[in-house]
Amino acid sequence: MSIKFNIPCVQIIRLVLLLGILSQANIAKSNPTVPTMRLLVFKRAKSLDNGISISWYEQTWNKDILNINGIKNNDFLLLKKLGFKSIRLPVAFEYFESEHIPADKIFTYIDKVVEQCHLYGFKLIIDYHGGSFNETNYSAETPKIIDLWLKLTKRYVHQGYDNLFFELYNEPPHMNPQIWKDAAYNIVTAIRKIDKQRTLIIGASNYDSIYELSRLVRLADENIIYTFHFYEPFLFTHQGAEWIGAQESTVGVPFPYNAENFPILNPKAKNTDGEKNYSQYPRDGNEQSIRDKLQIIKDWATKYNVPVICGEYGVYNKYADVNSRCRYIKAVRRTLKILNIPGMMWDYNGNFSIFYGKPSISNLPACMKNAVDYSSQK
Repeated sequence: MSIKFNIPCVQIIRLVLLLGILSQANIAKSNPTVPTMRLLVFKRAKSLDNGISISWYEQTWNKDILNINGIKNNDFLLLKKLGFKSIRLPVAFEYFESEHIPADKIFTYIDKVVEQCHLYGFKLIIDYHGGSFNETNYSAETPKIIDLWLKLTKRYVHQGYDNLFFELYNEPPHMNPQIWKDAAYNIVTAIRKIDKQRTLIIGASNYDSIYELSRLVRLADENIIYTFHFYEPFLFTHQGAEWIGAQESTVGVPFPYNAENFPILNPKAKNTDGEKNYSQYPRDGNEQSIRDKLQIIKDWATKYNVPVICGEYGVYNKYADVNSRCRYIKAVRRTLKILNIPGMMWDYNGNFSIFYGKPSISNLPACMKNAVDYSSQK
């Protein structure tokens, strides 16, 4: 017995074509095409791994800073020997302007660093550091930031795109996050009128917070790396930091948490965020907590399929004991690598330095050599 279907051939062909289109649509939906530019930016972000900031031109408290050679050829050789691959150069552009130092003069100092990085094979990030942008003055400050970046963009438009990066603004303060996002969009738009190829680095408000970044909707620009700063738990990484104030007055905090040698809360920290952080430290002072917090950013980056870097991590070295510092640095580096997030330390030669004394192999503690994966056999 045979069954006959009276369906015209034309209709069958149409049905087959329709099923094919629907199939392709489902494939495209489950496997979205990543723009070529974004793939390139992922590669550039990865090249910034094992990076470090140079404390120099952001030192607004040092009135003689332009007469100090903050990084010499031997420093580049040392950084290379230690396995660092990229350098972040924070520059207090607004401060120099307030001191009536012409931008072109500052640019000549940056030129030298650009040349040295090229000579020694380092990637370089120029970072706009220490501005006064906030929720009340953004309409006046944004054009100033744009003006500075347009000058830099024109000056370095012929520098290799794989080697030089622009970080638009370091640690935008706490504010309505939309205000900073709109400002960032305007800065990016202005730069793109001159240079469409330069990879830009942008963080979120509340001081490049991981939490604010996790709530951000990515910008409509494929050539952006998103950054965050990681100093969790703050009770440990900033213990005794004078510029923070009373909340960080408790010192002698170990990492990881150890009940036997955990200090008592400094009375000055009572009724501050420091007291809250102190009570949470038994839960926060361990590597798993670091992993849990960094996973927040990893999930966000996966959601939007965008590259992220940890632009700063480190420990204030005045009060934290060396072994705790080493364990913390190692834990953060290990976790970043597990999550495939490039990381940059803060800093090479300031009060978060990994050295004791002037930077040198002899002033690098044995535990820190292990923490940064240094081997004399490399």
